[in-house]
Amino acid sequence: MSTDRNKIITDTFKRFIRRGGISHLKKMVNKTHPADLSLIFRSLTLADQKKLFALIKDAEQKGYLFSELDKDIFLRLIEEMSVDEMVEILADMPSDDVADLLADIPEEKADEILERMHKEDSQTVENLLSYGEDTAGGIMVPDFIALKQDITAGDAIKAIQKDYIEVEMPFYLYVVDEYHKLVGISSLRQLVVVQPEKKLKEFMSKDIISVTTDMDQEEVARIVAKYNILAVPVTDHSAKLIGIVTVDDVIDIIRSEATEDILKMAGAGEEYIETKSVIKSTKIRLPWLFASCVGGIIASFIIGKFGKVVSEYIYLAAFIPVIAGMGGNIGTQSSTIVVRGIATRRIDIRDFWKVVLKELSIGFILGSFYGVIIGVIAEIKYEASFLGVAVGLAVVSSMSVAALVGSIVPMLLVKLNIDPAVATGPFVTTAIDIIGIFLYLTIASMFILGI
Repeated sequence: MSTDRNKIITDTFKRFIRRGGISHLKKMVNKTHPADLSLIFRSLTLADQKKLFALIKDAEQKGYLFSELDKDIFLRLIEEMSVDEMVEILADMPSDDVADLLADIPEEKADEILERMHKEDSQTVENLLSYGEDTAGGIMVPDFIALKQDITAGDAIKAIQKDYIEVEMPFYLYVVDEYHKLVGISSLRQLVVVQPEKKLKEFMSKDIISVTTDMDQEEVARIVAKYNILAVPVTDHSAKLIGIVTVDDVIDIIRSEATEDILKMAGAGEEYIETKSVIKSTKIRLPWLFASCVGGIIASFIIGKFGKVVSEYIYLAAFIPVIAGMGGNIGTQSSTIVVRGIATRRIDIRDFWKVVLKELSIGFILGSFYGVIIGVIAEIKYEASFLGVAVGLAVVSSMSVAALVGSIVPMLLVKLNIDPAVATGPFVTTAIDIIGIFLYLTIASMFILGI
Protein backbone atom coordinates (compact mmCIF):
# COMPACT_ATOMS: atom_id res chain seq x y z
CA MET A 1 0.00 0.00 0.00
CA SER A 2 2.83 2.37 0.94
CA THR A 3 4.68 1.50 -2.28
CA ASP A 4 1.62 2.35 -4.38
CA ARG A 5 1.20 5.66 -2.54
CA ASN A 6 4.86 6.59 -3.11
CA LYS A 7 4.56 5.75 -6.80
CA ILE A 8 1.46 7.91 -7.19
CA ILE A 9 3.12 10.86 -5.44
CA THR A 10 6.34 10.48 -7.47
CA ASP A 11 4.45 10.22 -10.78
CA THR A 12 2.39 13.30 -9.88
CA PHE A 13 5.50 15.35 -9.13
CA LYS A 14 7.17 14.23 -12.37
CA ARG A 15 4.08 15.12 -14.37
CA PHE A 16 3.93 18.66 -12.94
CA ILE A 17 7.69 19.10 -13.48
CA ARG A 18 7.33 18.10 -17.15
CA ARG A 19 4.39 20.48 -17.62
CA GLY A 20 6.01 23.31 -15.69
CA GLY A 21 3.18 23.43 -13.17
CA ILE A 22 5.07 25.58 -10.67
CA SER A 23 2.02 26.69 -8.66
CA HIS A 24 0.88 23.08 -8.17
CA LEU A 25 4.44 21.99 -7.32
CA LYS A 26 4.74 24.74 -4.69
CA LYS A 27 1.59 23.56 -2.95
CA MET A 28 2.57 19.90 -3.12
CA VAL A 29 6.22 20.27 -2.09
CA ASN A 30 5.33 22.27 1.00
CA LYS A 31 2.64 19.81 2.06
CA THR A 32 4.57 16.60 1.39
CA HIS A 33 6.45 15.02 4.28
CA PRO A 34 10.26 15.28 3.87
CA ALA A 35 10.58 11.49 4.17
CA ASP A 36 8.31 11.14 1.11
CA LEU A 37 10.18 13.93 -0.69
CA SER A 38 13.47 12.11 -0.23
CA LEU A 39 12.07 9.13 -2.16
CA ILE A 40 10.89 11.45 -4.95
CA PHE A 41 14.34 13.06 -5.20
CA ARG A 42 15.90 9.64 -5.92
CA SER A 43 14.05 9.39 -9.21
CA LEU A 44 14.73 12.96 -10.42
CA THR A 45 17.63 14.44 -12.34
CA LEU A 46 19.93 16.87 -10.52
CA ALA A 47 18.36 19.81 -12.39
CA ASP A 48 14.85 18.78 -11.33
CA GLN A 49 16.04 18.15 -7.77
CA LYS A 50 17.33 21.73 -7.57
CA LYS A 51 14.09 23.12 -9.04
CA LEU A 52 12.02 21.24 -6.50
CA PHE A 53 14.28 22.14 -3.58
CA ALA A 54 14.07 25.84 -4.50
CA LEU A 55 10.27 25.67 -4.10
CA ILE A 56 10.53 24.65 -0.42
CA LYS A 57 10.04 27.80 1.64
CA ASP A 58 10.36 26.50 5.19
CA ALA A 59 13.99 26.23 6.36
CA GLU A 60 13.02 23.58 8.91
CA GLN A 61 11.50 21.40 6.18
CA LYS A 62 14.67 21.83 4.10
CA GLY A 63 16.75 20.66 7.05
CA TYR A 64 14.52 17.66 7.63
CA LEU A 65 14.82 16.80 3.93
CA PHE A 66 18.64 17.04 4.17
CA SER A 67 18.65 14.47 6.95
CA GLU A 68 16.46 12.09 4.90
CA LEU A 69 18.33 12.33 1.58
CA ASP A 70 20.89 9.79 0.41
CA LYS A 71 24.43 11.03 0.95
CA ASP A 72 25.26 11.39 -2.76
CA ILE A 73 22.05 13.29 -3.53
CA PHE A 74 22.63 15.61 -0.56
CA LEU A 75 26.21 16.40 -1.63
CA ARG A 76 25.21 17.11 -5.24
CA LEU A 77 22.33 19.30 -4.09
CA ILE A 78 24.47 21.55 -1.86
CA GLU A 79 27.45 21.70 -4.25
CA GLU A 80 26.61 25.23 -5.43
CA MET A 81 24.75 26.32 -2.30
CA SER A 82 26.17 29.29 -0.40
CA VAL A 83 27.48 28.93 3.13
CA ASP A 84 24.93 31.48 4.40
CA GLU A 85 22.04 29.45 2.97
CA MET A 86 23.45 26.30 4.55
CA VAL A 87 23.78 28.01 7.94
CA GLU A 88 20.18 29.24 7.73
CA ILE A 89 18.92 25.70 7.08
CA LEU A 90 21.11 23.96 9.66
CA ALA A 91 20.22 26.49 12.37
CA ASP A 92 16.76 24.93 12.79
CA MET A 93 17.99 21.32 12.87
CA PRO A 94 18.82 19.14 15.91
CA SER A 95 22.55 19.31 16.63
CA ASP A 96 23.07 15.55 16.16
CA ASP A 97 21.58 15.74 12.63
CA VAL A 98 23.77 18.77 11.87
CA ALA A 99 26.86 16.84 12.99
CA ASP A 100 25.90 13.91 10.74
CA LEU A 101 25.52 16.18 7.71
CA LEU A 102 28.73 18.15 8.35
CA ALA A 103 30.65 14.88 8.63
CA ASP A 104 29.73 14.21 4.97
CA ILE A 105 30.56 17.71 3.69
CA PRO A 106 34.11 18.57 2.53
CA GLU A 107 36.11 19.68 5.59
CA GLU A 108 36.84 23.20 4.34
CA LYS A 109 33.17 23.99 3.75
CA ALA A 110 32.13 22.34 7.02
CA ASP A 111 34.61 24.50 8.96
CA GLU A 112 33.28 27.63 7.29
CA ILE A 113 29.71 26.68 8.20
CA LEU A 114 30.70 26.08 11.82
CA GLU A 115 32.34 29.50 11.97
CA ARG A 116 29.13 31.20 10.78
CA MET A 117 26.85 29.34 13.19
CA HIS A 118 25.98 30.67 16.65
CA LYS A 119 28.82 29.95 19.04
CA GLU A 120 26.74 27.76 21.36
CA ASP A 121 25.32 25.68 18.49
CA SER A 122 28.69 25.28 16.76
CA GLN A 123 30.34 24.20 20.03
CA THR A 124 27.72 21.50 20.54
CA VAL A 125 28.16 20.24 16.99
CA GLU A 126 31.97 20.26 17.28
CA ASN A 127 31.70 18.21 20.47
CA LEU A 128 29.59 15.62 18.64
CA LEU A 129 32.03 15.56 15.71
CA SER A 130 34.90 14.83 18.11
CA TYR A 131 33.45 11.36 18.75
CA GLY A 132 33.78 8.46 16.33
CA GLU A 133 31.13 8.51 13.62
CA ASP A 134 29.92 4.98 14.46
CA THR A 135 29.99 5.33 18.26
CA ALA A 136 27.35 6.24 20.82
CA GLY A 137 28.97 9.66 21.20
CA GLY A 138 28.74 10.29 17.48
CA ILE A 139 25.02 9.54 17.23
CA MET A 140 23.77 10.84 20.58
CA VAL A 141 21.40 13.76 21.11
CA PRO A 142 22.81 16.34 23.57
CA ASP A 143 19.33 17.62 24.50
CA PHE A 144 17.58 15.69 27.27
CA ILE A 145 15.76 16.16 30.57
CA ALA A 146 18.13 15.90 33.54
CA LEU A 147 17.25 17.12 37.04
CA LYS A 148 18.85 16.87 40.47
CA GLN A 149 17.79 13.97 42.67
CA ASP A 150 16.77 16.16 45.64
CA ILE A 151 14.01 18.15 43.88
CA THR A 152 10.35 17.17 44.24
CA ALA A 153 8.07 15.72 41.56
CA GLY A 154 6.08 18.97 41.50
CA ASP A 155 9.21 21.04 40.91
CA ALA A 156 10.34 18.59 38.25
CA ILE A 157 7.08 19.06 36.32
CA LYS A 158 7.45 22.84 36.53
CA ALA A 159 11.04 22.60 35.29
CA ILE A 160 9.98 20.45 32.33
CA GLN A 161 7.23 22.94 31.41
CA LYS A 162 9.63 25.87 31.66
CA ASP A 163 13.03 24.66 30.41
CA TYR A 164 12.50 21.46 28.39
CA ILE A 165 9.62 22.26 26.03
CA GLU A 166 11.59 21.42 22.85
CA VAL A 167 13.40 18.31 24.11
CA GLU A 168 13.26 15.57 21.45
CA MET A 169 12.63 12.68 23.89
CA PRO A 170 10.46 13.87 26.82
CA PHE A 171 9.38 10.38 27.93
CA TYR A 172 12.32 9.83 30.27
CA LEU A 173 13.57 12.03 33.09
CA TYR A 174 17.23 11.40 33.94
CA VAL A 175 18.21 12.02 37.56
CA VAL A 176 21.72 13.27 38.34
CA ASP A 177 23.71 14.17 41.46
CA GLU A 178 25.55 17.43 42.14
CA TYR A 179 28.39 16.31 39.83
CA HIS A 180 25.93 15.61 36.98
CA LYS A 181 26.55 11.87 37.30
CA LEU A 182 23.64 9.66 36.32
CA VAL A 183 22.10 8.10 39.43
CA GLY A 184 18.58 7.21 38.35
CA ILE A 185 15.80 7.40 35.81
CA SER A 186 12.05 8.04 35.87
CA SER A 187 9.39 7.77 33.20
CA LEU A 188 7.07 10.68 32.55
CA ARG A 189 4.17 8.51 33.75
CA GLN A 190 5.89 7.83 37.08
CA LEU A 191 6.51 11.54 37.52
CA VAL A 192 2.87 12.60 37.13
CA VAL A 193 1.28 9.87 39.29
CA VAL A 194 3.37 10.34 42.47
CA GLN A 195 2.65 12.92 45.13
CA PRO A 196 4.01 16.38 44.12
CA GLU A 197 6.10 16.69 47.31
CA LYS A 198 7.90 13.38 46.78
CA LYS A 199 11.58 13.74 45.89
CA LEU A 200 12.92 12.20 42.70
CA LYS A 201 15.43 10.02 44.55
CA GLU A 202 12.55 8.39 46.45
CA PHE A 203 10.80 6.91 43.39
CA MET A 204 13.42 6.91 40.61
CA SER A 205 14.66 3.60 39.26
CA LYS A 206 18.27 2.87 40.13
CA ASP A 207 18.43 -0.06 37.70
CA ILE A 208 19.99 2.05 34.95
CA ILE A 209 20.71 0.84 31.43
CA SER A 210 23.31 3.14 29.90
CA VAL A 211 26.12 3.19 27.34
CA THR A 212 29.46 4.97 27.12
CA THR A 213 30.48 7.43 24.43
CA ASP A 214 32.94 5.02 22.78
CA MET A 215 30.53 2.08 22.47
CA ASP A 216 29.95 0.94 18.89
CA GLN A 217 26.61 2.06 17.49
CA GLU A 218 25.64 -1.52 16.60
CA GLU A 219 26.02 -2.54 20.25
CA VAL A 220 23.93 0.48 21.27
CA ALA A 221 21.19 -0.64 18.87
CA ARG A 222 21.25 -4.15 20.37
CA ILE A 223 20.81 -2.75 23.88
CA VAL A 224 17.84 -0.55 22.89
CA ALA A 225 16.22 -3.46 21.01
CA LYS A 226 16.90 -5.93 23.84
CA TYR A 227 15.34 -3.81 26.59
CA ASN A 228 12.58 -2.25 24.44
CA ILE A 229 13.36 1.31 25.50
CA LEU A 230 12.75 4.55 23.61
CA ALA A 231 16.13 6.05 24.49
CA VAL A 232 19.34 5.06 26.23
CA PRO A 233 21.49 7.53 28.22
CA VAL A 234 25.11 8.09 27.17
CA THR A 235 27.75 8.74 29.83
CA ASP A 236 31.48 9.36 29.83
CA HIS A 237 33.80 7.03 31.72
CA SER A 238 33.20 8.93 34.96
CA ALA A 239 29.41 8.23 34.69
CA LYS A 240 28.65 11.86 33.82
CA LEU A 241 25.51 12.14 31.67
CA ILE A 242 26.24 13.89 28.37
CA GLY A 243 23.57 12.72 25.92
CA ILE A 244 20.99 10.13 24.86
CA VAL A 245 20.53 7.87 21.84
CA THR A 246 16.91 7.78 20.70
CA VAL A 247 15.00 4.94 19.10
CA ASP A 248 14.64 6.73 15.72
CA ASP A 249 18.44 6.77 15.41
CA VAL A 250 18.56 3.12 16.47
CA ILE A 251 16.17 2.18 13.66
CA ASP A 252 18.46 3.96 11.17
CA ILE A 253 21.48 2.11 12.61
CA ILE A 254 19.81 -1.30 12.37
CA ARG A 255 18.75 -0.61 8.78
CA SER A 256 22.17 0.72 7.84
CA GLU A 257 24.12 -2.13 9.45
CA ALA A 258 21.83 -4.78 7.92
CA THR A 259 22.18 -3.18 4.47
CA GLU A 260 25.95 -3.03 4.85
CA ASP A 261 26.17 -6.71 5.84
CA ILE A 262 23.93 -7.81 2.95
CA LEU A 263 25.99 -5.83 0.43
CA LYS A 264 29.24 -7.23 1.78
CA MET A 265 27.89 -10.76 1.68
CA ALA A 266 26.85 -10.22 -1.93
CA GLY A 267 30.29 -8.83 -2.79
CA ALA A 268 28.91 -5.39 -3.71
CA GLY A 269 30.86 -3.17 -1.32
CA GLU A 270 29.56 -1.54 1.86
CA GLU A 271 27.29 1.25 0.60
CA TYR A 272 24.04 1.19 -1.33
CA ILE A 273 25.15 2.25 -4.79
CA GLU A 274 21.99 2.62 -6.86
CA THR A 275 22.02 6.37 -6.27
CA LYS A 276 25.62 6.66 -7.48
CA SER A 277 26.78 7.22 -11.04
CA VAL A 278 27.70 4.34 -13.36
CA ILE A 279 31.42 5.08 -12.98
CA LYS A 280 31.28 5.21 -9.17
CA SER A 281 29.17 2.05 -9.00
CA THR A 282 31.62 0.25 -11.28
CA LYS A 283 34.62 1.31 -9.19
CA ILE A 284 32.97 0.09 -6.00
CA ARG A 285 32.03 -3.32 -7.38
CA LEU A 286 35.19 -3.92 -9.42
CA PRO A 287 37.54 -5.07 -6.60
CA TRP A 288 34.90 -7.31 -5.01
CA LEU A 289 34.67 -9.35 -8.21
CA PHE A 290 38.43 -9.88 -8.33
CA ALA A 291 38.16 -12.95 -6.09
CA SER A 292 35.67 -14.53 -8.53
CA CYS A 293 37.98 -13.73 -11.42
CA VAL A 294 40.99 -15.33 -9.72
CA GLY A 295 38.88 -18.30 -8.64
CA GLY A 296 37.65 -18.85 -12.18
CA ILE A 297 41.21 -18.82 -13.51
CA ILE A 298 42.34 -21.33 -10.87
CA ALA A 299 39.33 -23.55 -11.67
CA SER A 300 40.26 -23.47 -15.36
CA PHE A 301 43.81 -24.59 -14.48
CA ILE A 302 42.37 -27.46 -12.41
CA ILE A 303 40.15 -28.57 -15.29
CA GLY A 304 43.18 -28.26 -17.60
CA LYS A 305 45.19 -30.53 -15.32
CA PHE A 306 42.53 -33.21 -15.81
CA GLY A 307 42.23 -32.34 -19.50
CA LYS A 308 43.08 -35.81 -20.76
CA VAL A 309 40.39 -37.47 -18.63
CA VAL A 310 37.78 -34.82 -19.45
CA SER A 311 38.48 -34.96 -23.21
CA GLU A 312 38.21 -38.76 -23.23
CA TYR A 313 35.10 -38.83 -21.07
CA ILE A 314 33.47 -35.61 -22.23
CA TYR A 315 30.28 -36.18 -20.23
CA LEU A 316 32.29 -35.47 -17.06
CA ALA A 317 32.13 -31.78 -17.96
CA ALA A 318 28.30 -31.87 -17.93
CA PHE A 319 28.23 -32.19 -14.12
CA ILE A 320 30.83 -29.56 -13.23
CA PRO A 321 28.23 -26.72 -13.03
CA VAL A 322 25.90 -28.89 -10.91
CA ILE A 323 28.56 -29.78 -8.36
CA ALA A 324 29.98 -26.25 -8.22
CA GLY A 325 26.47 -24.79 -7.90
CA MET A 326 25.32 -27.14 -5.13
CA GLY A 327 28.51 -26.54 -3.15
CA GLY A 328 28.33 -22.79 -3.66
CA ASN A 329 24.70 -22.63 -2.53
CA ILE A 330 25.12 -24.54 0.70
CA GLY A 331 28.36 -22.67 1.42
CA THR A 332 26.52 -19.36 1.09
CA GLN A 333 23.67 -20.68 3.26
CA SER A 334 26.05 -21.76 6.04
CA SER A 335 28.10 -18.57 5.97
CA THR A 336 24.95 -16.39 5.92
CA ILE A 337 23.45 -18.24 8.89
CA VAL A 338 26.70 -17.95 10.87
CA VAL A 339 27.33 -14.28 9.97
CA ARG A 340 23.80 -13.26 10.88
CA GLY A 341 23.89 -15.40 14.01
CA ILE A 342 27.07 -13.67 15.15
CA ALA A 343 25.62 -10.23 14.34
CA THR A 344 22.44 -10.90 16.37
CA ARG A 345 24.34 -12.70 19.16
CA ARG A 346 22.41 -15.93 18.56
CA ILE A 347 25.73 -17.63 17.86
CA ASP A 348 28.48 -17.39 20.45
CA ILE A 349 32.05 -17.59 19.14
CA ARG A 350 32.85 -19.79 22.15
CA ASP A 351 30.62 -22.48 20.61
CA PHE A 352 32.99 -22.68 17.62
CA TRP A 353 33.16 -26.47 17.23
CA LYS A 354 29.49 -26.97 18.07
CA VAL A 355 28.47 -24.64 15.24
CA VAL A 356 31.01 -26.04 12.77
CA LEU A 357 30.10 -29.68 13.46
CA LYS A 358 26.39 -28.87 13.15
CA GLU A 359 26.85 -27.22 9.74
CA LEU A 360 29.16 -30.04 8.60
CA SER A 361 26.52 -32.61 9.59
CA ILE A 362 23.82 -30.70 7.72
CA GLY A 363 26.10 -30.44 4.68
CA PHE A 364 26.78 -34.18 4.74
CA ILE A 365 23.09 -35.10 5.07
CA LEU A 366 22.00 -32.74 2.28
CA GLY A 367 24.95 -33.84 0.16
CA SER A 368 23.98 -37.50 0.58
CA PHE A 369 20.38 -36.77 -0.37
CA TYR A 370 21.22 -34.81 -3.50
CA GLY A 371 24.23 -36.99 -4.28
CA VAL A 372 21.96 -40.01 -4.68
CA ILE A 373 19.52 -38.09 -6.91
CA ILE A 374 22.18 -36.56 -9.17
CA GLY A 375 24.21 -39.81 -9.23
CA VAL A 376 21.19 -41.84 -10.36
CA ILE A 377 20.39 -39.31 -13.09
CA ALA A 378 24.03 -39.39 -14.28
CA GLU A 379 23.99 -43.21 -14.38
CA ILE A 380 20.71 -43.36 -16.32
CA LYS A 381 21.66 -40.57 -18.73
CA TYR A 382 25.13 -41.74 -19.75
CA GLU A 383 25.09 -45.43 -18.75
CA ALA A 384 28.66 -45.22 -17.47
CA SER A 385 29.14 -47.58 -14.52
CA PHE A 386 31.56 -45.30 -12.66
CA LEU A 387 29.92 -41.94 -13.41
CA GLY A 388 26.93 -42.19 -11.06
CA VAL A 389 29.08 -43.17 -8.09
CA ALA A 390 31.73 -40.54 -8.90
CA VAL A 391 29.16 -37.77 -9.26
CA GLY A 392 27.31 -38.86 -6.10
CA LEU A 393 30.49 -38.94 -4.01
CA ALA A 394 31.61 -35.62 -5.47
CA VAL A 395 28.30 -33.98 -4.49
CA VAL A 396 28.55 -35.37 -0.94
CA SER A 397 32.18 -34.25 -0.61
CA SER A 398 31.62 -30.83 -2.18
CA MET A 399 28.54 -29.96 -0.09
CA SER A 400 30.13 -31.23 3.14
CA VAL A 401 33.31 -29.23 2.58
CA ALA A 402 31.27 -26.20 1.50
CA ALA A 403 29.22 -26.25 4.71
CA LEU A 404 32.45 -26.64 6.68
CA VAL A 405 34.17 -23.72 4.93
CA GLY A 406 31.03 -21.55 5.04
CA SER A 407 30.77 -21.91 8.82
CA ILE A 408 34.41 -21.96 9.84
CA VAL A 409 35.69 -18.93 7.87
CA PRO A 410 33.33 -16.31 9.41
CA MET A 411 34.07 -17.57 12.92
CA LEU A 412 37.82 -17.50 12.30
CA LEU A 413 37.52 -13.92 11.03
CA VAL A 414 35.71 -12.91 14.21
CA LYS A 415 38.58 -14.39 16.25
CA LEU A 416 40.95 -12.25 14.15
CA ASN A 417 38.75 -9.14 14.73
CA ILE A 418 37.79 -8.94 11.05
CA ASP A 419 34.22 -8.27 9.90
CA PRO A 420 32.79 -11.76 9.15
CA ALA A 421 30.44 -10.38 6.47
CA VAL A 422 33.38 -10.18 4.04
CA ALA A 423 33.76 -13.96 4.27
CA THR A 424 30.66 -14.63 2.20
CA GLY A 425 29.84 -13.75 -1.37
CA PRO A 426 32.66 -14.17 -3.85
CA PHE A 427 35.25 -15.25 -1.27
CA VAL A 428 33.48 -18.32 0.12
CA THR A 429 31.68 -19.33 -3.09
CA THR A 430 34.87 -19.02 -5.17
CA ALA A 431 36.87 -21.14 -2.71
CA ILE A 432 34.11 -23.75 -2.70
CA ASP A 433 33.90 -23.83 -6.51
CA ILE A 434 37.61 -24.56 -6.71
CA ILE A 435 37.46 -27.26 -4.03
CA GLY A 436 34.31 -28.83 -5.49
CA ILE A 437 35.70 -29.07 -9.03
CA PHE A 438 39.01 -30.48 -7.75
CA LEU A 439 37.24 -33.13 -5.63
CA TYR A 440 34.92 -34.13 -8.49
CA LEU A 441 37.63 -34.57 -11.10
CA THR A 442 39.93 -36.31 -8.62
CA ILE A 443 37.22 -38.82 -7.61
CA ALA A 444 36.21 -39.37 -11.26
CA SER A 445 39.85 -39.95 -12.28
CA MET A 446 40.30 -42.48 -9.46
CA PHE A 447 37.33 -44.51 -10.72
CA ILE A 448 38.45 -44.29 -14.34
CA LEU A 449 41.96 -45.42 -13.46
CA GLY A 450 40.53 -48.18 -11.28
CA ILE A 451 42.02 -46.88 -8.03
